[in-house]
Amino acid sequence: MSSYIIPVLILGIFIYAFVRRVNTYQSFVNGARDAVKLVIEILPFIATILVAIQLITTSGLLDLLCKALAPVMRLLGVPPELTGFIILKPFSGSGSISLFNEIVVKYGADSYITRVASVIAGSSETVFYISAVYFSKTKIKNLAYAIPVALFCVFLAAVLAAFVCRIV
Repeated sequence: MSSYIIPVLILGIFIYAFVRRVNTYQSFVNGARDAVKLVIEILPFIATILVAIQLITTSGLLDLLCKALAPVMRLLGVPPELTGFIILKPFSGSGSISLFNEIVVKYGADSYITRVASVIAGSSETVFYISAVYFSKTKIKNLAYAIPVALFCVFLAAVLAAFVCRIV
């Protein structure tokens, strides 16, 4: 049954477009043109984020933050081994996936640390990337409240992930 969902959905779109007399080819071309414009507009934001991530990791700042925050993480019940992962997750999806892979290899797929990292990976988002993409297309330029709230939610999700994984 599930193998028919995509073909039925595509057929439904074509039937809807035919009934509404929508030029699907021209709509597709217009969407592709708008996508190229969007990529050009958000490219500086994405480049800035990527440079910042590289600076944080290469300079050793990430290691210093991990060492400084380890006692706090331990106190909150979050494995200190995940501190770097939690710090990097809001900045970079691919960077955090790389760290996640290292966690799985080092601690094993069924370990408590890997389970917590899995829940964190699934329950949080790359805050700065998403903010750069979405807020670049809106009139909202003051992110003084949005970014701190989003970062707090990512941190809270990590604490809750550790709690839930400890219970389950």
